[in-house]
This record gives sequence, C-alpha cells and structure tokens, in this order.
Amino acid sequence: MKYGFKDSSMSSFQDFKLKRQLLEAVDSLGFREPTPVQEKAIPLIQAGHDVMGIAQTGTGKTAAFVLPLLAKLGYAQGQHPRALILAPTRELVLQISQDVAQLSQFQDIRYAVLYGGIGPQAQIQEVQAGVDLLVSTPGRFLDLYFREGIFARDIRTLVLDEADRMMDMGFMPQIRQILEVIPTKRQNLLFSATMPAPVIELSHEFLEYPEVVEVSPSATAAETVEQSAYALPNFLTKVRFLEYLLKDEAEYERVIVFARTRKNADNLFKFISRKFDPEHVRVIHANKGQNTRINSIKDFKSGLIRVLVATDVAARGIDVTMVSHVINFDVPIRYEEYVHRIGRTGRAHNLGKALTFFNPAESYHLHNIEQLIRKKINRYELPADLEIAETPFEEEQAMAREIDNQKKKEDPNYQGAFHDKKKKPGNSKGAKGGKDSKKRGGRPR
Repeated sequence: MKYGFKDSSMSSFQDFKLKRQLLEAVDSLGFREPTPVQEKAIPLIQAGHDVMGIAQTGTGKTAAFVLPLLAKLGYAQGQHPRALILAPTRELVLQISQDVAQLSQFQDIRYAVLYGGIGPQAQIQEVQAGVDLLVSTPGRFLDLYFREGIFARDIRTLVLDEADRMMDMGFMPQIRQILEVIPTKRQNLLFSATMPAPVIELSHEFLEYPEVVEVSPSATAAETVEQSAYALPNFLTKVRFLEYLLKDEAEYERVIVFARTRKNADNLFKFISRKFDPEHVRVIHANKGQNTRINSIKDFKSGLIRVLVATDVAARGIDVTMVSHVINFDVPIRYEEYVHRIGRTGRAHNLGKALTFFNPAESYHLHNIEQLIRKKINRYELPADLEIAETPFEEEQAMAREIDNQKKKEDPNYQGAFHDKKKKPGNSKGAKGGKDSKKRGGRPR
C-alpha cells in the first residue's frame, strides 16, 4: 500500500517518546504502528513547528495531532483552556472528542466539547469549572467568548481540522475573529483532506513557516477503497438498482447512501424503510435535530442499523471502521465532497467499496471528479435482470437543460441544442416501468 515516503525510524509509537499514559492508551486501542501521517506529523508537532497536513479521511490524522497535543498539555493545571481544536460540524467535533477521550483515558486532562443547537449555559459552566482543552465549532466558541464564558488568553495551541470544509461552509470571518482574540504567540496546526485556494490563503494568514505534511496528493481517494460507477438513465432506475443491491444483506452489511438533497435523502429513507426492516434504517441531514443525528450515527457505529442515508452534512462526521459500502445515489456537484464521502469506507486499513450512480446529466460531474482525483473510475454494466424504467418527459427535459448549461460552461459560444417541446402522448409511461426490462451484462461490484 503506497501512502508516500515513510520514515523508517518511526516504526512504532514508542519511537515518538510519548509518555507512558499515552502509550498505554494507544496500546489499549489496538494501534500497533503509526500511520504515514502520524509518522510525519507527530515529530514536527512535538518539535513546536507550525504544521499544514494534507491527508485523506481515515488515515489517522486526528490522532496525528491529538497525541502530541495531549503530550504537550501534560496534566490538568490552571483554570483556563490552553489548547483549542476547531472543526466545522457538531458531528466532527463529537468524533474528535471521542478520540481525545480514548487517547487521554490514562491521563489527567480536562476537556470540554462545544457546539450549537443547545443552550450555552451548561457549556459555560463546564468551561469555567476548569478545562485544559476545548474542542469546538467556530460559531459556538465565539458565542461563549462574547458571553464572557471563555478566557482565551492562555491558549497556546490552535488546531483547525477539516479546513477545506470550513471554507466551504463560510467560516472564514469567524476564524479571523478567533485569531484576533487568542494569543498571537502560539503553535498552529491546520489539517485538510484537500487544499483548494481558500485553504492556501488561510494558511498564509496564520501559519508561520509551516512544515507541510502530505501523505497523498491533495484530493486523492484512499487506496483502500475500490471505486466503481454505473450509468443509470433516470431516478426510478437508480432506486430499483439500490433495492437490487441492498437485497444482498451478506455483501451490503453496513452501508451509507449519500444523496445530494434533503428531499432525496428523505425519499430514499422512506423507500428503503418500506422495502426492508425499518428498524435498521436511519436518515440524517441538516433538518434533523442534533440528538437524532448523534443517536443515528451512534446506532450505525454499533451495528444496530444497517443502512444510513445522509446528505453531505454527514460526510465528515462518521468515523466507523467497518462500513462495507458507500453508495453515491447522486453525484456530488462540489467535487471535493466525493473524496470525503468515499472516505467513510476503507478506514483504518480495512478495505471498502464505493459505488456511484450517474445519469446522463451527472456524467459531466463524474468526469470532473476523475480529473480532481487523477484516477479513472471503472464503469460496470448493470445486472441483466435489473428492470430499466423509461425516463419521464419532465425528467428528460430537466437533464437536457442541465447538459446544455454544462456545454455552455465549457464553451461560452455554444448556442444550445435544447428546445422546449410539447409533451407527447405516451412519454410519461416510463414512470410506471411496467414492461421495459432491458438486458445488461455484468454484476455490481
């Protein structure tokens, strides 16, 4: 397995000269040797450098900054936080806090987890009772700071995790505010799976002579994930193919289905619940309450549910090592999200599979994703016994408009081949899909 160069002198966690309590925690978690990002980042962080890490999800990057951070904090002391980890979503904040809890289980370190969606008073009381480390979303940190709930002058280490996602979600102004209220003399760590222009701009603003750790080129999909793609003519055929796959419960034992919109996610959840055991299916997106989302991820991780339907809000907040398959029901139009979606499988050196469904209009986006990840995704034929539905007139027209718009993006002089036509009799029969079974060769991967 190729991740980039390896420092052979760091073949075990003992080589980092970590404290006994941290080594015991690492051993209790079953970590036998550091991952490439840990090999490269931990010594640099221990030496006090600012570090910019480019690493895919599932490569152990959280432990790469949490371990040296816990070593630096040492033990509980003082009243006010000495380190701050910022992450873009509640799910990711909770995921990081779980890693902190596990790695500090034999160490006397106090930490607080801060995120929105609940009243601030309990969190203020927890912080003011004395903490060494804060794990927070940017908005909630500022909220508590301006309520005088956080004393920030003792913070000496700042970590920005999933920086690309923060930029996508518009957190740049809040991050700049945070940089103004914490001490300028501090160690800064920035980690990101991709390195778009806004993240590079951010790194120039707050990293001083950073050491760059890159275990794979930016926006490279994990090598432990087998990727495949299937051309499907319309929404209904996508739904039928999803049902066809999920019937194989032995193969598709723990699955995340990603949809582009909340409406699609809810519709897929209802469909899967009707066709399979509804107790083993959940859906999460931005309209779901915080407790619902947290409990759904917890149940998915524990194996109580088999299928989790999600929008991209969850693409970076699910840390489950045994996800067998990721299914992209819709192709993401923010192309970096593809890397994060499929990074939910193939984690911790396990093998995983990622399947992408694409209709004629989504072929354009899939091609652009391949350019981003610098890899051709294998196309496979649909199974011979899958019933192919005719495309309803309205859906066909919408895809034609979208293809026209894509061609205009590529060529501003393109005049457009799409023309509105009157609905012809019989064009909507395909919505029923009753007698249009087509033969296809091959089997899904």
